[in-house]
Amino acid sequence: MSSLVGPDEDDPLAKPPVPEAVQDAVRTLIEWAGDDSAREGLRDTPARVARAWKEYCQGYDEDPAIHLRRVFEEVGGYDEIVLLKDIPFQSHCEHHMAPIIGKAAIAYLPVDRVVGISKLARVLHGFARRLQVQERLTAEVANCIWDHLEPQGVAVVIEASHACMTARGVRTPGVTMVTSEMRGAFRDDHRSREEVLKLMGY
Repeated sequence: MSSLVGPDEDDPLAKPPVPEAVQDAVRTLIEWAGDDSAREGLRDTPARVARAWKEYCQGYDEDPAIHLRRVFEEVGGYDEIVLLKDIPFQSHCEHHMAPIIGKAAIAYLPVDRVVGISKLARVLHGFARRLQVQERLTAEVANCIWDHLEPQGVAVVIEASHACMTARGVRTPGVTMVTSEMRGAFRDDHRSREEVLKLMGY
């Protein structure tokens, strides 16, 4: 018997096969929670859940720094803050595998080169699509930009809601967590720090 369960050949939107062991793990969780994994409504759930988690965690299959390889040096002498804010993202906490949903603001102070603005969002998503804690996610984004763009400063602020707190445990909806990470000028010069935080709306 094959260890893989193949897609429905009659389905034009059929997905790649999912290992049987992964589906068994989901079935075990469903049954441990108190339901019947064999009933009609749950029969295809193990494969769906497996594919969903492969998508949620696709950041493990990429190096976010790759998005910063192409830079532009013809910036007309521009040397002020570059800021992309209100970037939506989704992640999952590594403690309960519950959703983390929020937004980020990413800024850097260039020296002699800039990067396409969409690349900042791609760096964020590359790290967010892994099992995470918000503090590490914030630091990883800041460090990646600092190491690969070599700017004068980097500032990252993330604000997010954690389902592990809002939907379980203390069950307190409407609460958000804010984390920040500063590098270079934004860490060492309080005026630069105040300026970038004001532009971010904090």
